[in-house]
Amino acid sequence: MCDTHHIPDGPQLGLSRRSMLVGAGLAGAAFAGLAATAATASAEEATGNNGSWRPDTDDSRFTMVVMPDTQFLFDDESIHPAPVEATFRYLLDHAKDENIVFMAHLGDITQNGKAGEFAAADEAFRVLDRKGVPYSVVAGNHDIGSSTDDTRGDSPYLDVFGPHRFRHSPGFGGASPGGYNTYHLFRAAGREWMVLSLDWRPSPGSIAWAKDVIARHPGTPVILTTHELVYADTYGDEAQLSDHGQELWDELINSTDQIFLTLNGHYWPPARTARANAAGNDTHLHITNYQDRYYGGAAMIRLYRFDLARNTIDVETLSPWILGRVGEGLNALEREEVELTGPQDRFAVDIDFEERFADFAPVRARPSRPASRMLIPGTVAYWRFDASHDTDRVRDLTGRGNDLTKVVAPGSDPATALTWSAEHHPDQPGHASLYFAGDKTPLRGAHLTTGDRAPINSATFRSGYTFEAFFKLPADWEDGRNGWAALISRWGLAREAGKLKNDPDEPVATLSLSGGRELQWCVYPENLDVSVSNWGHSLPLDTWWHVAVVNDGRHTVMYVDGCPVARNPSTRNSGLTSLGLPWLLGGYEYGGKLDQLLHGWIGDVRSNERALKPTEFMNAR
Repeated sequence: MCDTHHIPDGPQLGLSRRSMLVGAGLAGAAFAGLAATAATASAEEATGNNGSWRPDTDDSRFTMVVMPDTQFLFDDESIHPAPVEATFRYLLDHAKDENIVFMAHLGDITQNGKAGEFAAADEAFRVLDRKGVPYSVVAGNHDIGSSTDDTRGDSPYLDVFGPHRFRHSPGFGGASPGGYNTYHLFRAAGREWMVLSLDWRPSPGSIAWAKDVIARHPGTPVILTTHELVYADTYGDEAQLSDHGQELWDELINSTDQIFLTLNGHYWPPARTARANAAGNDTHLHITNYQDRYYGGAAMIRLYRFDLARNTIDVETLSPWILGRVGEGLNALEREEVELTGPQDRFAVDIDFEERFADFAPVRARPSRPASRMLIPGTVAYWRFDASHDTDRVRDLTGRGNDLTKVVAPGSDPATALTWSAEHHPDQPGHASLYFAGDKTPLRGAHLTTGDRAPINSATFRSGYTFEAFFKLPADWEDGRNGWAALISRWGLAREAGKLKNDPDEPVATLSLSGGRELQWCVYPENLDVSVSNWGHSLPLDTWWHVAVVNDGRHTVMYVDGCPVARNPSTRNSGLTSLGLPWLLGGYEYGGKLDQLLHGWIGDVRSNERALKPTEFMNAR
């Protein structure tokens, strides 16, 4: 029964929640009057031409829909499925833009567990069946005999929502012997997830079944849905385990690290908490139930929007049925229920998914890739640092002779100015880098430079180019001391090339980091007398990044971690001005002398004489 935790089942007191709604004026004639005005077309007609269910299983963003107790909408003679149907239409209509992958009902589908109530619910849920939507249901105490566990045998619930219903459902994994517990698998964010749906009162045999199911999917994160688990006395209170919830925690959840999120209905108000399990990892415990609100909750749903890129689950609560009728003019109570924005209804859950799942599904580090795979057509130079710890001379792996030599600034310690490091970007082909211990006041450190006769010195890249580098700035990086150092730059001043309209003392080409840690590609193209600059955004310290600047012979675009940045100029530019002088890694010339040396790490560096697509970058998957 979807009650507050301290009130026993309705029949035990002679007072049902249905009676309470009647007393509050939310049932009877008022309920019937609203139902009459809310008549809609059949759910099947309303879904239109939405086509088959095809979520994007690789997108790092996806949505799981959660529907709590709908019992007052399937209550004996007061059956009104329109809100549920509206919710299902919303789910279908927004499947693509929300990337909805699954829907879970939390039990108490009906009020009295009668065959007629389930027949109406059956028809409503067929909308999802016909469209191939994966979903799960669990039995609540109003759906079955509340004093029984899942060994109870046949019931109207089992007749309608037993395992046979899901036989053709995408991802249906199976059911416990009695049929009241099921598990479902879906793919999202490039991996497998499980929804484990447990009965109102799972028996010891079913707990053993659940453990076995999870054990047979050892690398799969699990979302557990059940009707009763946690509750709160007052809105805003932290959720706590009910007596039954404590048993379920002790018997299953605490010892099963794969269960990272639990969802239950039954009680109100909504609440949440997180508890550390036996492995020391948080399990998030949420209760959602709105049957106490206007129109029995109006088939309100929660959208659990997973975003693995942001390590967040954004949760939103709304009523599609009321939302869909905003244009018709809502009554005073409906206007309060369109969307709930309280702290227990709209919130974000911060989860570092990689860290949380590390104990049972560790992310395997991307292996090093052979240098030969990076030598794609058009490669002019390729430098990486995993084959040798030699920092005095770094070979150009293209074999074209663009080898690099270390140059130590006067007064610097050669042993510490430039050192080999095993650190690297997780998507870097070579698993090593060089650490540049540069400083401007006074100028200390080292840089690498091509030889006087290196072919790349005279390259003008008239048909286009791509320059790529992996890099990281340390936590102690300071703008005044370390700003405006270059990852890659070219000897030769604008003045010497006859380019006098901007700053004649700056180099003809540089990929630098401003005092605000913004990447700047500032170059003097062959076809212009002025410089053209691409700007990135402020980058956090102590983080590995990949940068690529790409010119197609007309325009230049900068990419950070494969994503185009905002400040890419529209100026038509082609080629790079060359004075036949060397290129530098980690060094920056200004006014004819070395002006700044990098403080940070540089990983693999590659230049190409054509415009590469992001799928061709060194960090591409």
